[in-house]
Amino acid sequence: MVRYTKEHKQETRQRIITTAGRRLKRNGIDGSGVATLMKDAGLTNGTFYAYFASKDELVATAVADQMRAQHANIVAQAAPGRAGLEQIVRWYFSPEQRDDIDDGCPNAALLDEIGRATDPTRQAYTDGALVLIDGFATRLAPHDPPSARVKALSLLGMMAGTLQLSRALTDRQLADQLLEQGIRNALALMDAEQHD
Repeated sequence: MVRYTKEHKQETRQRIITTAGRRLKRNGIDGSGVATLMKDAGLTNGTFYAYFASKDELVATAVADQMRAQHANIVAQAAPGRAGLEQIVRWYFSPEQRDDIDDGCPNAALLDEIGRATDPTRQAYTDGALVLIDGFATRLAPHDPPSARVKALSLLGMMAGTLQLSRALTDRQLADQLLEQGIRNALALMDAEQHD
């Protein structure tokens, strides 16, 4: 019997999580079975249970990983202040990002299903969303990020909904116009006065 190192096991686990995240965004949670998820990772079904107790556990882990990656690769890399938030908005509403579902935003790809998912999946999403909105809030109100938290959450919701609608439209010109309007709407929301 072959014994694998701890590092090999961790790399394999991460490969399963990463490939599952991509597949879940493409086919949805309900449209992605364990056999497909494991095939994507280049592994057998039997191997799955050496790493996860259930599909629900993998889904929660993959959602957390996707949210963490979105923060690390996009939000954390953006410039500070309003300029950084505008940079995020313009990237988010780009046709390239819209069309790249596998590597794109987990919010726009999975939000409807996450709302019906298990509590651990919803909690993983919530934890990740809070990190994202805190990154937004820090750029909206650098001296008092908590004061901009609800505004940042509204911005995230507006962005995800606009991207979902743009992805659903068959009229490419209208879908692109929606993205352009999304940029204008996001910038207007960023500049709007906060009322408590």
